[in-house]
Amino acid sequence: MNRPDEPAADGHSRPGESSEGPYRTWPRPPVETLIGRALRLRCPRCGAGKLFRGWFTMHERCSGCGLKFERAPGYYLGSTYVNYGLTAVLLLFGYVFLHFRLGWTNQQLRVPLVTFCVAFPVLAFRHARALWLAMDCRWDPALMSSEED
Repeated sequence: MNRPDEPAADGHSRPGESSEGPYRTWPRPPVETLIGRALRLRCPRCGAGKLFRGWFTMHERCSGCGLKFERAPGYYLGSTYVNYGLTAVLLLFGYVFLHFRLGWTNQQLRVPLVTFCVAFPVLAFRHARALWLAMDCRWDPALMSSEED
């Protein structure tokens, strides 16, 4: 068995290594692939590793490619805006449809829409984080490389 600092006996690179050295660069996936991976709660870089180990607890790194999910303290603050935006857009469309199309009164809409405003952000928490990480992988070229601090 090889030590981690020795080359592989079969001449092939180890996971996370390239023929040029220990760092690997992944091709930048198209936006559709990143969104698909986010909706499946998978690593945006490789698509293999799971993001979450519980309802609210994220893995520290991807089991497939080693991507560090928590980039810095407060990194996922932006996911709050994604979650808020999704909630607001769905609330708006729901209100317009139920009020103007189906004729529900504001009194009838109060309980279902307040329930939605409380429940949906909790249910969408994981997907908002996954979408935030996917957007960051799209726009930050450093996340597509295994060279990390």
